[in-house]
Amino acid sequence: MIVGVGVDICEVVRIERALAKHGERFAHKVLGPQEQLVWQARTARYGDRGMRYVATRFSAKEAFSKAIGLGMRMPMTWRSCEILNSASGQPFISLNGELAAWFAAKGWRAHVSVSDESAYATSHVVVETL
Repeated sequence: MIVGVGVDICEVVRIERALAKHGERFAHKVLGPQEQLVWQARTARYGDRGMRYVATRFSAKEAFSKAIGLGMRMPMTWRSCEILNSASGQPFISLNGELAAWFAAKGWRAHVSVSDESAYATSHVVVETL
């Protein structure tokens, strides 16, 4: 049974401005440890790809927070929710800390889809009971 659906769209220029203003501090606030490694690798190769990576992760976390009905309040935090990719490229949500325990206690499972174009990043999250 579907528990919640979350959708978010983010203007990439918004993330570009935040990165220009706050530098790596912004990325470290929004990205979890594994996401930071991917971001750094993408930024080193192509700066725009790194910026869009942050935008898709920002968007997906917003969509996830909507789908679980909490918004961005405890136990939901930027870094406790990571949007990673399987070997095939499929995105998945990896939770840690209090958020992981809270989510597991509910017996829920989440599905995520992310997409980006030059100007926008968008995400959709569906949360269902196991």
